[in-house]
Amino acid sequence: MQEIDARMTYSSEWGLIPQKYNIAVDVCDGQDPRGLAMVYRPDGDVAEYVSWQWMRDRAGRFGTYLRGQGVRPGDRVACVLPPSPDTAAAILGALRIGAVLVLASALWTGESLEYRLTDSAPAIVLTTGERVTEIRELTEARVVAVDRGLLDGISPHCPAEETLADAPAAIYYTSGTSGPPKGIVHAHRWLLGHNEFAVCHGLRPGELFHGAGDWAWSLAKLLGPWRHRAVPFVFGNDGPFDPVALFAALAEAKVTNVLLNPTVVRRLRSVMPDAGVRLGLSLRCAYSSSEPLPAELADWFAQQFGVPLQDYYGLTESYPMIGSLPGSTPPRGSMGRPLPGWQVTLLDGDDQPVPPGTPGEICLRARTNPQYPLGYWNRPEETEAVFGGEWFRTGDTATRDEQGHYYFLGRNDDVIISSGYRIGPYDLEAVLSTHPAVSESAVVGDADPDRGQVVHAYIVLRSGYRPTAELTRDIQNHVKTTHSRFAYPRRVDYVASLPRSTTNKIQRGVLRAGAS
Repeated sequence: MQEIDARMTYSSEWGLIPQKYNIAVDVCDGQDPRGLAMVYRPDGDVAEYVSWQWMRDRAGRFGTYLRGQGVRPGDRVACVLPPSPDTAAAILGALRIGAVLVLASALWTGESLEYRLTDSAPAIVLTTGERVTEIRELTEARVVAVDRGLLDGISPHCPAEETLADAPAAIYYTSGTSGPPKGIVHAHRWLLGHNEFAVCHGLRPGELFHGAGDWAWSLAKLLGPWRHRAVPFVFGNDGPFDPVALFAALAEAKVTNVLLNPTVVRRLRSVMPDAGVRLGLSLRCAYSSSEPLPAELADWFAQQFGVPLQDYYGLTESYPMIGSLPGSTPPRGSMGRPLPGWQVTLLDGDDQPVPPGTPGEICLRARTNPQYPLGYWNRPEETEAVFGGEWFRTGDTATRDEQGHYYFLGRNDDVIISSGYRIGPYDLEAVLSTHPAVSESAVVGDADPDRGQVVHAYIVLRSGYRPTAELTRDIQNHVKTTHSRFAYPRRVDYVASLPRSTTNKIQRGVLRAGAS
């Protein structure tokens, strides 16, 4: 078989990438129907053990249903659903027929969700019954409630579409410092680039694996384990996040392999400093992602649970580029080295390598791994500008020692990373401006011991309004209901004006310096 794109230059670590490849066929069709596909623990309820027979039949019914609704290869199918067995089956069904998934977190509301649905123009939106009416007001697409009766009478027989490996599979929306969120388009070959499940986690058939976080930011924590015949442990969390409930569930289920994030670990440490004694986990492998992992937090985890908590580095565009291999002992505070197959280096502003110890921007050589994006959805000029050159520049600064270990220093831009979520200031400031009291605003990230960063909003009020605690709560609630429940400003300062450059751009760096 030939390679899928003459521009792609995969290194030998990736092997031969087939011309035709469908994610759903790869992860689903070869599974033993009697085997375990998922352990699902609803919030506060008993665990459900989902067989591959159920998952394959349910995925087939979803695929048949979507085809019957007129969904064709390349059409978008939006999922506004929390992680669950049904959501997983819907994902497999959509991928099976060649549809393009639009991953939208169930946490998104109002204008933020409306923008993503308008931009991606899905043929159909799958959501929960309680959100159908709300979402119908945001989109012209057909909105369908996913419930156990939806697929009654629908055939599980669903011939798979023979998709090219380079065919679009999913769109992830990510926030930047300017302009609205952009949809990053990943191809079916994307999953073939997630080699961390083999080279780092070393997943074994039948092993229980838990990946923390919403699937809307990464489906790899579901699909990657399936490729290696491991079993995802999915923890449903309907209310406020309860770290003790999560880790107690991991202990009860005897989960041995986890991908966490620093916020989850911090929350556990804050409420249960002696968690290792009180929770009998059976871990053999633990990694962390989504935000920088402080060395002292990694130390605490290792002391409590007897296994090292290794770091990962990567972005929605390509992930994880850097990490630590099993058995290695990276220096304290290091993210590790580039993983096998990942051509990563540190460059200065002229695309020249920097010497050890000198800060540089983390850059990935373009088109050298299967995970490299197809580009931005409906943005050809920006796609070529960002992804079309020799290097993809991440916007993150790091140093590297003589042995090749990387040390994260920070973002080059103003993206806020809070509890593992990436929050773009432009997106949030646009929402704040729709509140009747807000004349203009600027948001920055403040360091926070629990969440890594929290959103800090500087607000100029309109005439006739004055700062009060009640107004602050009203502005926060406005963001929660029209934007998302996680990106609201936890700190608010009212100012007479915002600092601006000579070209009238908001100087968020000045605000960050004043808050430090």
